[in-house]
Amino acid sequence: MDYPHIYIPESEVPQASIAIFDHVVETYVSETNKVAAIWAAVPVDRLDFRAHARSSSIRQIFVHQILSERRFFAEFIGFHEPAAEYLLPSGDPPGRDDYLKRYVTLARSRLPALAAADEEFWLGRVPFFDSLRQRIWVFWRRVLHTAHHRTQVADCLRLLDVAVPPTYGPTADVTWSGADPTNTVDAAGRG
Repeated sequence: MDYPHIYIPESEVPQASIAIFDHVVETYVSETNKVAAIWAAVPVDRLDFRAHARSSSIRQIFVHQILSERRFFAEFIGFHEPAAEYLLPSGDPPGRDDYLKRYVTLARSRLPALAAADEEFWLGRVPFFDSLRQRIWVFWRRVLHTAHHRTQVADCLRLLDVAVPPTYGPTADVTWSGADPTNTVDAAGRG
């Protein structure tokens, strides 16, 4: 599958120091690219749109994603991260592209530490809210958290009648020759 926009190209993805952890670096980059593609599809004048009166606005989701990702990597994983007060883009209010650029820049800066981490690091237990968890568990929890917020923004795109970019495969708006979504019992039964 070819994505129309790649924010962190494969050529910038460092190889993990231990091959079994390459998937950690590659997944983080892939998820970052997916989030960035969804954010880039948001109309610049619709950042304050919210799906429901009690839902977060798109802008609030952007802010939360940037801040919470920093917290996960600093407090729970143990990476050196920029001070929280320097995370958000400047501007009053910042624009879509400002959030997007900041998000990708922060993600790119984490790649060397992700690649350098070894088995002892990933299997180490660290405080996670009110429990102790392996760092690798915390990392995958971060990936799931990110996917949740990416989906929130994608749902807003759908409500705004904006084409939703592909992330894991074709969407109602984007498909290609060879796309094979699993929407039938026959497709699910393969293999």
